[in-house]
Amino acid sequence: MHFNKFDYEMMVRAIHLAKQGQFTTSPNPNVGCVIVKNNQIIGEGAHFYAGGPHAEVNALKQAMAQAEGATCYVTLEPCSHYGRTPPCAKTLVDAKVARVVVAMVDPNPQVSGRGLSILTEAGISVDTGLLTAQAEALNPGFIKRMKTGLPFLTAKLAISLDGKVALENGLSKWITGPEARNDVQLHRAQSCAILSGADTVLQDDAKLNVRWQTHLKLNAIDEQLRRQPVRIIIDSQHRLTPDLALFSVLSKIVLVRTKPDNQSTCQSSYQWPEHVEEVELEANSQGKVDLTALLTWCGAAGLNNVWLEAGATLCGQFMQQNLVDELILYQATKLLGDKALDMLTLAPISDMENVLHFSKTELTQVGDDMKYRLIPQSKR
Repeated sequence: MHFNKFDYEMMVRAIHLAKQGQFTTSPNPNVGCVIVKNNQIIGEGAHFYAGGPHAEVNALKQAMAQAEGATCYVTLEPCSHYGRTPPCAKTLVDAKVARVVVAMVDPNPQVSGRGLSILTEAGISVDTGLLTAQAEALNPGFIKRMKTGLPFLTAKLAISLDGKVALENGLSKWITGPEARNDVQLHRAQSCAILSGADTVLQDDAKLNVRWQTHLKLNAIDEQLRRQPVRIIIDSQHRLTPDLALFSVLSKIVLVRTKPDNQSTCQSSYQWPEHVEEVELEANSQGKVDLTALLTWCGAAGLNNVWLEAGATLCGQFMQQNLVDELILYQATKLLGDKALDMLTLAPISDMENVLHFSKTELTQVGDDMKYRLIPQSKR
């Protein structure tokens, strides 16, 4: 299909609109829509929150009766099923638009193409494949979960110049500066879940929540749209206690254990509050929670993007099992010394062909620190 310059401009606008929901749409994808008639924008919209109007509906509210005979540019195939909202494909048919330009089809194999069929069967001209890569970049977690059943896992590390994460005594506050820590809040806010281990929670008395007020971009979002990611903590030994700061934030917490038949598992005697759920998963050969089973559970729970913020051992296990899709590394201009703790605990590697290799997709300065965005080469 040949697209003209105006088509590109309108889809770029739709992609820009989709980003307005990046902190609030979870678990739904980010979608933007522009409606045009006589080369003039008559309606535009984005999807802002799960259960709320989809981007096409918000755009049609602006276009109203002018939508008849218009062209609709949308970043994701209009939905074809009844959920918490009616199918957008049917809504566009009822609005009598003449043409729909779609950046990418729905990645869910069970519904892929059905929205397009509804449109074409109604006599609407449908063109697909405009700025597909840019549209896919809006929703890597949603796409991966639809295709594989697993979430997109981003691991975060904050290290010194000499590759350390904490002093020998375990102290790590603060390796990076306030700007980098605020940047972490942006990533947490875009995630469906924050994943960590009991060691990290106990050592830092961590809350692992989004501090909406600490970042200007986040603080500008309507309070009614703000949400906290699910906090998932691996705690097979039942070491966490209700008095920890983690539990003072009243948003959902999932405590992950190995199944009781594992002899190393201790039973908890605590009566947890309603916002805490305990989940039992299969153990691996070392008696630890099977990490693939954990990510499979996350996918089944509808979690698209998982933010891994944990210690050297747990991060190392995810890395070596090839479960990390992206690594975000903050490097401070500090030296912690040779006795400080290493960034990752990895099993010995005896062959250079088997080393973990990453490709850099972004390098930026955040305050005095450097931020690397890295993709494991096995994921490219």
